[in-house]
Amino acid sequence: MNAADTAPDAHSHVFDEGNPLAQRNTLLAVLLTAVMMVAEIAGGWVFNSMALLADGWHMSSHVIALGLSFLAYTFARRLAGHQRFAFGTWKIEILGSYTSAVLLLLVALGMVWESGQRLLAPATIRYDEAIVVAAIGLAVNLACAWLLRDAHEHHHGHGHDHGHVHHHHHDLNLRSAYIHVLADAATSVLAIVALFGGKLWGAAWLDPAMGLAGAVVVAAWAVGLLRDSARVLLDAEMDAPVVEEIREVIAAGAIPARICDLHVWRVGAGKYACIVSLATPDATATPEDFKRQLAVHEELVHITVELNRRQ
Repeated sequence: MNAADTAPDAHSHVFDEGNPLAQRNTLLAVLLTAVMMVAEIAGGWVFNSMALLADGWHMSSHVIALGLSFLAYTFARRLAGHQRFAFGTWKIEILGSYTSAVLLLLVALGMVWESGQRLLAPATIRYDEAIVVAAIGLAVNLACAWLLRDAHEHHHGHGHDHGHVHHHHHDLNLRSAYIHVLADAATSVLAIVALFGGKLWGAAWLDPAMGLAGAVVVAAWAVGLLRDSARVLLDAEMDAPVVEEIREVIAAGAIPARICDLHVWRVGAGKYACIVSLATPDATATPEDFKRQLAVHEELVHITVELNRRQ
């Protein structure tokens, strides 16, 4: 039995180059959102608008979440190459996205609570002023969404075709920040609709109704983000397409071999490590032979092959 590894010193291997543009744009989104948060809270206080005041405090949770995304990028880059991290620091970003998803769920619960309170005790709103502030808030949210989407498209716009199937892997930390901004934009739209409804038709019930609708949307986004980030953190990706591709490469290879054991997990954005144990009757086969076969899939950046000889 013999084995070989693609990287003699796994600690020195760089598994993810990071996303500097996303880090910068996330910081800009934090600053813009924080400024708008202060404006909405001040506007709600001055104009006696519970809708604006609640949306301002709601925005504060997104400032915290966006800040977490930025810190995740910062620490992941600062600690890159540290000896304690066997497969790099990319999962710091995933941990940030998971935490942001939890915060999104708390935001959704808060929206349900606030909407219920407003149904029971409607507040008098100065509609004109509240609509102006809400519209400015929507503009800021759209600007932040543009910043984060631009970073996402830039990060995934450098793929190269090497004749095999590519799989698109999103930056989950960036996605979490993007979802927080979209959630803010969605609640701003709903708030504007509710404010116009109250102003034009006296439909004060629209405000809490839109709050409940927004909570459902935010919760749905949060659950999806929780699911995706938890799969990465728990290494629960043995159903990823690359796993079946590994099986196909071994089965179709020139050297007869059978997979005895296979472990695949993600170590970067679109990058995987794998440990594969093979049984082969070919006494001349080496682990390097199988690594060359698997090298057709560039997403496999760290491969360990173990060979078991059988008659």
